[in-house]
Amino acid sequence: MTPLPRIIVAICTYKRNDPLRTLLDALVEVAATSRERARVGVVVVDDNPDRRAEAVVADFESAFDCGIRYRASGKANISIARNLAVNTALEDADWVAMVDDDCEPAPDWLNAYLDVLEATGADCATGAMNLRVPDGSPKWMTDQPFFDDIRFDFEDRAPMDLAATNNSIIRAQFLRDHPEIRFEPRYGKLGGEDMVFYRTAHAAGLTIRFAKHAGVWGNEPADRATFKHLVLYRFWLGNSMYVTNAHFGAGKLRLFLRGGKTSARAILRPVSRLLRGDRPQWRYGVASFATGIGQMAGAAGFRKEH
Repeated sequence: MTPLPRIIVAICTYKRNDPLRTLLDALVEVAATSRERARVGVVVVDDNPDRRAEAVVADFESAFDCGIRYRASGKANISIARNLAVNTALEDADWVAMVDDDCEPAPDWLNAYLDVLEATGADCATGAMNLRVPDGSPKWMTDQPFFDDIRFDFEDRAPMDLAATNNSIIRAQFLRDHPEIRFEPRYGKLGGEDMVFYRTAHAAGLTIRFAKHAGVWGNEPADRATFKHLVLYRFWLGNSMYVTNAHFGAGKLRLFLRGGKTSARAILRPVSRLLRGDRPQWRYGVASFATGIGQMAGAAGFRKEH
C-alpha cells in the first residue's frame, strides 16, 4: 500500500498571536478533512524577538499527524523566517504548503490542491486569497474593488508563471533539488520576496497550476479597515512591484513610465464612470493612483518597507 503523502504547512508569524490561533484551529479541521489522502504537519516560525508565539504553538502539540514544530527567527525579516520554515518542513515533507498567519483556509483546502496536483502532475499550485474585513467596516470597502484586483482568479488548473506564499503548495523534492532557490533576505523587509522566489523557481522548471477551489480567507483586522491604510498599502504595493520587476531586469525608465500610466488610468477611471452614470468610486481611484506613485517612487530610488 502506497503511504499517504506528507504535507507540511509552513507558517511565519509576527505580532499576530490571535490570528495565528485562528489559523491553527482551521488547519486542524483541514487535516481532519484530508486525513484519507494525506498526513499533515505544521511548522511555525516565530519572527518576534520575544518568542510570543511559542505558547500558542504549544497548545497544538498533539493536533497533527505529522506534528507541529516551533522555530524562532526573531529577525523581523520575512525572507529569513520563510527560509527557516521551508528548510524545517523539508526534513520530512513530500509537499510544503504555505499560508500567511492572518489567513484562514476552508476545510477542503488541501483536498482541492491534491485534486489539481494529481490531475496535472504539476510541482506547485496556488489559489486565491480572499480578503474580508470585520463587521462594522465601511460599506465602500466591499462595494469598491479594493480586494478584487489583487486576487488571483483564473480557470481551474490553468498554467501559471508565479504563485503567492499566502496560499500555495510546492513539491518538496523540487526544493531539495534547488537549494539555491530560496527567499532573498534583501527583500525581507521591503516585500516582493515571494514573487521573486516563485518566478525564479518557474524559470528553473517549476510547473505551477491554479487551484480555483483552494482558496483561503485573509482576515483583515479593524486597524486596516481604513482609507488611510488602503492608500498606504497601495503605495507600498506599487513600490514592491517596482522592486520585483527591477530584479528581473526591467529598466528604471520603463517602470517609471508604467507607474505614470497606472496613475493616469486611476485619475481617468472615476471620470469615465461618472460619464457612464456610475458611481465614481473616488476612494478606489485615489488608492489606485497611489499604486502608480509607488512605482514611480521606486524608480526614483525610494524604498518603502512592508
